[in-house]
Amino acid sequence: MKAEDQGEPKTGIPTMLTKAQADASAPAAELRLEPQSEGGLEVAFLGDWTTRSVSLVDRQMRDLEQRAIAGTMTLNLAGIEKLDTAGAWLIQRLVAAQRKAGTQIAAHGHSAGTATLLEAVAPAAEADGLPPLPALSWSPVVAVEALGRTMVDIWRDFLLMMNLLGATISGPRLKAGRGKGLRPVAIVHQMERIGIGAIPVVVMMSTIIGAIIAQQGAFQLRYFGAEIFVVDLVGILVLREIGVLLTAIMIAGRSGSAITAEIGSMKMREEVDALTVIGLNPVGVLVFPRLVALILMLPCLVIVANAAALGGAIFVAWFYSDIQPAAFIERLRFGIGVNTIMAGLIKAPFMALIIGIIAAAEGMKVGGSAESLGRRVTASVVKAIFIVIVVDGLFAMFYAAIDF
Repeated sequence: MKAEDQGEPKTGIPTMLTKAQADASAPAAELRLEPQSEGGLEVAFLGDWTTRSVSLVDRQMRDLEQRAIAGTMTLNLAGIEKLDTAGAWLIQRLVAAQRKAGTQIAAHGHSAGTATLLEAVAPAAEADGLPPLPALSWSPVVAVEALGRTMVDIWRDFLLMMNLLGATISGPRLKAGRGKGLRPVAIVHQMERIGIGAIPVVVMMSTIIGAIIAQQGAFQLRYFGAEIFVVDLVGILVLREIGVLLTAIMIAGRSGSAITAEIGSMKMREEVDALTVIGLNPVGVLVFPRLVALILMLPCLVIVANAAALGGAIFVAWFYSDIQPAAFIERLRFGIGVNTIMAGLIKAPFMALIIGIIAAAEGMKVGGSAESLGRRVTASVVKAIFIVIVVDGLFAMFYAAIDF
């Protein structure tokens, strides 16, 4: 034999073969059966009953599970050298199968550690496979139950949001017994994040929406020779509905999700509980500045969005319908009034309040996992957008009722 053949293997493949040979040299799992008097059977377990070796006796164990034994099955566990959960589960599976068949089970020779491991895996081994999936049922009882659960969840969410709203309105009491502490720096910081940071997105979105409305309106009104009325269409639609609604939806997706994620991550790290422990009011520290910043900045963003949408409409009307910017603005003065402008701006603080309260409430409901945080952020955006649209419809009906 050459010298290099006697040394350590130099490549990855020989190393793997050596490790496999080392594993094979370990005492494998072995099963010995000794019939007893009166139809009984003694089963001796030998070797290592671990994940690496139990596959060697799995078929024999399954055959033994189906074997009818008239007397007592005695388990001799003294020969087990190593045991892990795989081997323990295999043994307990045999015990569970024979007990279901009415066989008496006796065991001896096991150590305290072996007994503890066998006891730990017994419930899993006794379970007859995976639990069946519940059958889908659309009976009236199930429908009423689902409706009831939904209503209870809605009521609990409503109570939580009203609690946050009441705590916010009552004042940002930062320290119990030390009066009210208002931090303008925190509010200005949130105004910069929520308002200033959202201007580019709001301007771009509103400009495109205004241009699309003007182009589609001019295209349809051209058949009637009334292209000039596209100014009235854009002015009323943007200032009363589209401007504030799209801005609120954008802020709900941008800032509402951020508020939920920030408060939720603090809840996950137990920072909210830490604020309570040191005597600070979490609502005053976390919710109040964000809510005030939303209420102050959303009307400002609506004004910016209205201006951007009208700018996009002027540009499209100029190049698409040959309506000069001066003529567009002059017609706009006669087509809209102060009530048209105020109809949209009045909605903005209410929508900001809704977005902030929903975002904060969902953040406070975050559990201790990242999955919970993701679900709450998604729920915050969806709920805020849905309720904002509903509130916009209620305002439209209210304005029509009072002829505003």
